[in-house]
Amino acid sequence: MTRIIALFILLIPGCLAALGIKLMRDMIFGVLQPPFPNLWIQFIGGLLFFVIGLAFIGGFILHRDRKRNKVQARFKQKR
Repeated sequence: MTRIIALFILLIPGCLAALGIKLMRDMIFGVLQPPFPNLWIQFIGGLLFFVIGLAFIGGFILHRDRKRNKVQARFKQKR
């Protein structure tokens, strides 16, 4: 049951990152999505979505690997 919950927790930021990639791609091709008034604001929003989603997933994996002691010495927490 906890693995399913963890999957759903990772699925939301993953979808957010995918939406960010889509918004940036649409800006390159000149397709303006409804909530954004300008293309450059759409690109910045997409970049923000992508960075937040990727940072959450990366932090989740780093936290899990630190807990299992599977990281290099430079990534271990200093006490």
